[in-house]
Amino acid sequence: MPPLTQDRNTPRAEGDERTGLLGLNQAIFAGAILMRNAVGDLIEGATATGSFGVGVAQERLASTTAGVTPIRYRPGVHRFANSAAGDLIAKVDVGTVCYIVDDQTVAKTNGTATRSPAGIVDSVDAQGVWVRFDEALTRAILS
Repeated sequence: MPPLTQDRNTPRAEGDERTGLLGLNQAIFAGAILMRNAVGDLIEGATATGSFGVGVAQERLASTTAGVTPIRYRPGVHRFANSAAGDLIAKVDVGTVCYIVDDQTVAKTNGTATRSPAGIVDSVDAQGVWVRFDEALTRAILS
């Protein structure tokens, strides 16, 4: 495409809500961790590899076909349950990548290469771990 020779009306995404397509056979609850799988579909947070956390589901939906059902989600900072024992996330872990255990729990490690990254630990309190879901940032840190 040649350089501009006049003003351009450049589209932009407003707000912090996004939409993506669900993967095959998904049953998503509102408030669940969503991750993007290797083919680009959104799936529920689970112990699995090859995916990246994208945010929190804004609605309860189910799908039986991949890439057809749209779901609303929010990136940003959200609180989830902390793992336990050796995978417990502590204040010293702020700024590091955390990993998806299930659709409501994150852990300090990748579980010996069995878990996908959720996002960046923003803070930790008595109720859980505040995770910054920013797929591009998480991918960049891990590459």
